Amino acid sequence: MNASVIAEKAGTSRKSGRRKSSGPNPVDIHVGARVRLRRTLLGMTQEKLSRAIGLTFQQVQKYERGTNRIGASRLHELSQVLDVPVSFFFDDLDVAKNGETTLVGELRDGAPPPFEGDPMAKRETLRLVRAYYRIKSPALRKQILDLTRSLAEAAPDGADAAE
Repeated sequence: MNASVIAEKAGTSRKSGRRKSSGPNPVDIHVGARVRLRRTLLGMTQEKLSRAIGLTFQQVQKYERGTNRIGASRLHELSQVLDVPVSFFFDDLDVAKNGETTLVGELRDGAPPPFEGDPMAKRETLRLVRAYYRIKSPALRKQILDLTRSLAEAAPDGADAAE
């Protein structure tokens, strides 16, 4: 049996060694979502990020959706521009002993896509984090954090304050 037949039976292409699939790889989707998360936490537009790495904003969109893979050198460049270690893009990603890649809290049929419902992806959270980091005094930031924690502990579960 030649290599092409073996690759075909395994569901991979001999040329690329990648599995055939009907959509983006879950790892590419996860990494793209982490790029988007960090970009939005920084208050950076896709256009600004694209200029920083020498691409079009459409390419950044494709990266963030996971439709285009991010190569190692580009991922390194993104980590520098977004001021995070490369490992940040793989946080919450788990590789099972059988080699299958899953997300922590594994995606199942009918489960929401990565970061949907994630409080870190909400506009309210992003505004709060940006405002918090505009406070120059570390001591004042710590006091605000302590206050927020005490308020959260004192609030009954499911209690909705006047919004």
